[in-house]
Amino acid sequence: MSGLELRARVAARGLDVELSVAPGEVVALLGPNGAGKSTLLDVTAGLLRPDEGRVVLGGRVLVDTAKDVAVPPHQRSVALLAQEALLFPHLTIRENVAFAPRSAGAGRREAYAAADRWLDEVDATELAGRRPRKLSGGQAQRVAIARALAAGPELLLLDEPMAALDVGVAPAVRALLRRVLRTGDRTAILVTHDVLDAVSLADRVVVLDAGRIVEEGAVERVLARPRSVFAARIAGINLVAGKVRDGVLDTVVGAVHGIAEDGCDDGESAVAVFSPTAVAVHRKQPEGSPRNVFRVRIAEIEGLGRHGQAIRVRAVDHPDGSAGPVADVTAAAVAQLDLAPGDDVWFAVKATEVAIYPAA
Repeated sequence: MSGLELRARVAARGLDVELSVAPGEVVALLGPNGAGKSTLLDVTAGLLRPDEGRVVLGGRVLVDTAKDVAVPPHQRSVALLAQEALLFPHLTIRENVAFAPRSAGAGRREAYAAADRWLDEVDATELAGRRPRKLSGGQAQRVAIARALAAGPELLLLDEPMAALDVGVAPAVRALLRRVLRTGDRTAILVTHDVLDAVSLADRVVVLDAGRIVEEGAVERVLARPRSVFAARIAGINLVAGKVRDGVLDTVVGAVHGIAEDGCDDGESAVAVFSPTAVAVHRKQPEGSPRNVFRVRIAEIEGLGRHGQAIRVRAVDHPDGSAGPVADVTAAAVAQLDLAPGDDVWFAVKATEVAIYPAA
């Protein structure tokens, strides 16, 4: 097994990161559009040379700008699986998969043996003689996975591999990837916007924003206790950042009261997080037990689940551009309050439902 050590700066794309991936580890790379995720993959795969940096895979130096080292993509033992399968239309499926080991120097017999093995691994043996145009989206992605693995890469890069698939097909491909990644203890970086991909496939989450790593850790910790706005959004949790003053978090929405952890000292940066289900919506400013009351404008209202019994009420973003809070309420409550986008309402959440802990 091979581990990855990467340090790269690409000035034109605002990327400046240092990332380690342990042998056999799957890292989910999360972040908003334009954060630099694809740039990081391009540097790793050899499709883009950084202005400054060093990339080492399994002890082998792939990039060292200080020494003018840049190993070509086809010699890196790195496989990139993109959103689209990108199969060669003039080759059969078996020939497509065999192309990877042939490119890595394998002989014809060895390459076809590898193709047969991996087509069997992804349950696509019956597709071997077809052309790509005869495949469904899910079938094509299965073949693309087989091709990516047929050359025996030391590192697998997955660039939103389920993004182009139909909703009904994605779960099967996700299950296949989980089996492939787990049974072989494969080292991989997974770029995704889907929290289910991270939970199902990854050991660790790295959150990238504006070309910098802003948060990282075990999947369950980051999703349960996010410290960045994007991680909170993908985890479905409300997050407000600010500074602690007199035991209260001073934020863009005002003072936020909650249960503070150790390390939340006056003057320190911290975040307050709370579940959308803990938020009550009111037409008039509420009085009584809730200590956190926010005046918000409704941006959108959407149903949750297949039958829409639960309704998500999303507020407009804050003046600083950070995500507005969301509340999950019943359909009956929405009807009773006669809520609609553009309405000004009050969100209320009890202090006991708010956790405050140090920012990243």
